[in-house]
Amino acid sequence: MSDRKKIVFQGETGANSHMACRSVYPDYVAVPCATFEDCFAAMESGEADFGMIPVENSIAGRVADIHHLLPRSNLHIIGEYFMPIRFQLMAPKGARIENLKSVQSHVMALGQCRNIIRDLGLKAIVGADTAGSARQIAELGDLTAAALAPEMAAEVYGLDILKRNVEDAEHNTTRFLILSREPARAAYSGQPVITTFIFRVRNVAAALYKALGGFATNGVNMTKLESYQLEGQFFASMFYADIEGHPDDKNVALALEELAFFCAELKILGVYRANPFREKIREPEANRALRPNSAQ
Repeated sequence: MSDRKKIVFQGETGANSHMACRSVYPDYVAVPCATFEDCFAAMESGEADFGMIPVENSIAGRVADIHHLLPRSNLHIIGEYFMPIRFQLMAPKGARIENLKSVQSHVMALGQCRNIIRDLGLKAIVGADTAGSARQIAELGDLTAAALAPEMAAEVYGLDILKRNVEDAEHNTTRFLILSREPARAAYSGQPVITTFIFRVRNVAAALYKALGGFATNGVNMTKLESYQLEGQFFASMFYADIEGHPDDKNVALALEELAFFCAELKILGVYRANPFREKIREPEANRALRPNSAQ
């Protein structure tokens, strides 16, 4: 039996999540799971060491399932990874691009590759996912049928790539969270850190406004704040948030203390190194403000 560690992802072999696993943990065995629930179960039971879970996409927005699964689990966020999403037009060996009649992929991938579909006059067919569509096209063997999928899917299922990087938007990027059963909080060393937490404010007037005030007064940058309903109750909203900084930073500690005062529930999900990709997506004004001796 192999002693190699395992990392789970949702989807089929060759999916974008599989590529993310291979990029970050090339020495781990990447194990596909049918659902996010299966991924979480594998980590919680000890069958897998880590999980590579998409949480948001720059075009499609958040992956809603994660906001409900992560808070109820006993898992911890130990890292993040940003991966540019690139789609390849692929078909069975021997196919020619001018003979294609249809293309299959996940509905989001089809929506992100409208230009190539329109230019080639192809019939768009919705599949369960990108890698699964590539597998089905390979099994079908129809030289007029293509798939839109990650490059790895062509490698796995023996398809030819007829046209590369056919996505409409070059900025298409997915952010993944790396989850673990064991906590691994980043050390307090002055390096860029992200702290992720969920909270539910007390049901009193202006509670959210007051709860968030501490981040403003203490100069803590909140990079994400999203709400979602709790267990189907319209009056009980949970909030998911990312901030820049470590809980051991004095200003972050004060902001979290003020937040806790107005909360019925507060749980830190992870304290982890900020991925270097964040510097590429930081607003120019923020970059200037963070430079030493910058004008205020």
